[in-house]
Amino acid sequence: MDRIFAPEGFDEAGAGPLYLQLQRRIAEAVASGRLRPGDSLPPERDMAALTGLSRVTVRKAVEGLVGSGQLVQKRGSGTFVAQRVERLEQALSLLTSFTEDMARRGKSVESVWLSRGVHSPAPEEVMALGLGAGDRVARLERVRRSDGVPLAIERASLSVQVLPEPEKVEASLYAVLEARAMRPVRAVQRISAANLGARDAELLGVPVGAAGLRIERIGYLPDGRVVEFTRSLYRGDAYDFAVELKLAPETERKDP
Repeated sequence: MDRIFAPEGFDEAGAGPLYLQLQRRIAEAVASGRLRPGDSLPPERDMAALTGLSRVTVRKAVEGLVGSGQLVQKRGSGTFVAQRVERLEQALSLLTSFTEDMARRGKSVESVWLSRGVHSPAPEEVMALGLGAGDRVARLERVRRSDGVPLAIERASLSVQVLPEPEKVEASLYAVLEARAMRPVRAVQRISAANLGARDAELLGVPVGAAGLRIERIGYLPDGRVVEFTRSLYRGDAYDFAVELKLAPETERKDP
């Protein structure tokens, strides 16, 4: 640790701004394993004293590494090396639940529940689910974790005719729906980029403003009825979404 913050070397010509030099030292220490995930860094004033740099320079270096996701800051606790997150590839051609997807990979799954209950529907829920006057909606909000790492925030809305007791959902929503013969057989998904706000970033353990993927899913029953309206936020550093593309039939490619 002392060598990372040693004052020697910061005055080398052509090495770039001092804050970038400190950033490189810390990043190289993380990459080499000298700083491990979960290790704490010295307080800002101590880093300044060790390196001989100003606190403004140290703060700028740390902020850059927090912004890139290599470090995390916890209020009242300090600055830590971020946990490494394994990137996962998710096929968009399969209609699976988070629980099923992680089980196929041999990973554990955990839900951190934020809320479960029955409410009056919001206008977007009325439109998406095709609800009528006086209908109620079951809402589920939770953080989905795999092997202890938070990967996504899931906010699902369903008619109470489909899910009258949302508090009975413990792990897989689709398993509960399948038991009621209400599991969706097809879905339309829309994916867009998002920068995570303060609350969502805290729930996912990433810096405010970090890149995320917003996915809106509307699931349908075999008879065409809408059964599910789910809005999820995925960590951008943890997911790659893949889809197989095929050439259109020759008849569709011919000019009229």
